[in-house]
Amino acid sequence: MPSLEMWVGIECTVNRVGDLYFDQLVRTGHHDRIEDLDLIAWTGARRVRYPVLWERTARGELAHADWSWPDARLARLQELGIDPIAGLLHHGSGPAHTSLVDEAMPDLLAAYAGAVAHRYPWLTAYTPINEPLTTARFSGLYGHWYPHGRDDRTFARALILQCRAIVLAMRAIRAVRPDAQLISTEDLGFCRSTPSLAYQAEFENERRWLSLDLLCGRVDATHPLREYLHRAGMTDAELDWFLDANCRPDVIGVNYYVTSERFLDAELDRHPIVSHGGNGFDRYADVEAVRTCGITGLAPLVREAYARYGIPIAVTEAHLASTREEQLRWLVEIYDSALALRELGIPVIAVTAWSAFGAFDWHCLVTRAEGRYEPGLFDIRSPRPRATAVARAVRSLASGRRPDHPVLSGRGWWHRSAR
Repeated sequence: MPSLEMWVGIECTVNRVGDLYFDQLVRTGHHDRIEDLDLIAWTGARRVRYPVLWERTARGELAHADWSWPDARLARLQELGIDPIAGLLHHGSGPAHTSLVDEAMPDLLAAYAGAVAHRYPWLTAYTPINEPLTTARFSGLYGHWYPHGRDDRTFARALILQCRAIVLAMRAIRAVRPDAQLISTEDLGFCRSTPSLAYQAEFENERRWLSLDLLCGRVDATHPLREYLHRAGMTDAELDWFLDANCRPDVIGVNYYVTSERFLDAELDRHPIVSHGGNGFDRYADVEAVRTCGITGLAPLVREAYARYGIPIAVTEAHLASTREEQLRWLVEIYDSALALRELGIPVIAVTAWSAFGAFDWHCLVTRAEGRYEPGLFDIRSPRPRATAVARAVRSLASGRRPDHPVLSGRGWWHRSAR
């Protein structure tokens, strides 16, 4: 088995709220700093999740796309010997003339993907759409992002169309580059509950796999959520289309955060009102498991994913919004978990440090521009991005050395009773 690689990722969300677009590349300043790529090279990472985003490059007609930004950045990555994993849509809904529930969106994205492949035929790996299930939930079920749906029908439509777009995008890419890899990413969540809500937790734990199940052709007549998708308005023809689509990912990218695991509590008065919700039958609080029963951790969830799909896995986002010390503990713990999984024979090929230049306003799921910044490998609140302890840890791990830092002798806050 090849050695465990260190990758780096750049937070590049361009989400839409009403008629406003929140562009993380502009807000962190990476849009204007091509020299940032030299900092990524300094970490020793040989692969980077890098944006070639549809709505930034082709805001109008594809024929009038402005390729100047990705041209310069991808050329520099080539010079530095860094292999990009090209992201085409990252929590976005595409240019203003389409959306996640536009029936034309899959073909439009596929046309853009084909144009990217023709322009950069040396690219070997793609994530056409980042976290399609999570994006469908935030945009179609919870109403946070455009088109602000709050029902199963909008959620299911956004999910189906995104997965169809991934299939068509990869066909267009592979018409140019037959060996191009699909690295399909999704949040690696898990849900537990109080006893009366066990049925809802079971549903949540099945639904978390839907995007990957569709891509892998698993949503057949026996799938436990087939009837749910029917009730949400999806037809047999739409679902059966994926059975023969032949678009199993080459690598499953799992994104894991300390808040990825949830707990559903029927005791509403134990939790703030902002966490209160329901399913039409029962009311409950949806809260972070880490604050209640504790988290399962990365390793058991990756074992479950590998047992389900049998596909190599990369941790494609590993980030903690906290102090430098806790960020360092989180990254090294994730890396150690990946090593332990490899010892069990599970092909975890990489851990991705996320995000290189930090991010803005994820505390409110980027629904408001409050200017709250969380640093990543580099802190942009200096005249030039400044390397943090996390960046130095990535540099060590990329060279095969374990970071030697005093804080690593302590346990992260997510393991302490005071959490």
